[in-house]
Amino acid sequence: QLQLVESGGGLVQSGGSLRLSCTASGFTLNYYAIGWFRQAPGKEREGVSCISSGGGITKYVDSVKGRFTVSRVNAKNTVYMQMNSLKPEDTAVYYCAASAVSGCKGPAIKPDLWGQGTQVTVSS
Repeated sequence: QLQLVESGGGLVQSGGSLRLSCTASGFTLNYYAIGWFRQAPGKEREGVSCISSGGGITKYVDSVKGRFTVSRVNAKNTVYMQMNSLKPEDTAVYYCAASAVSGCKGPAIKPDLWGQGTQVTVSS
């Protein structure tokens, strides 16, 4: 069974940090671009970041540039997103997704497979 599993979400105070992980099972992430999306209550899902299959290209939505960093360790079949200087407006369910298109044209990929999501809550 092909799966993406996110972890690392939680409750943090404004200004704090979290690191999300996205681990694949049943397939190898090496050939896939990975995107992080988030959906806040009452809002549409938005693309937050993308990392290309080789890790050489990353893209971010403007609201997280300079605060979030996406990286990958293909040997561990895992992609990470380090989130620093968190703000209450970052509160959302965060999802990772895999795309068979290996590059990143922007922060929102066209997903072929979704994870189940992990809640991030930033208190003021």
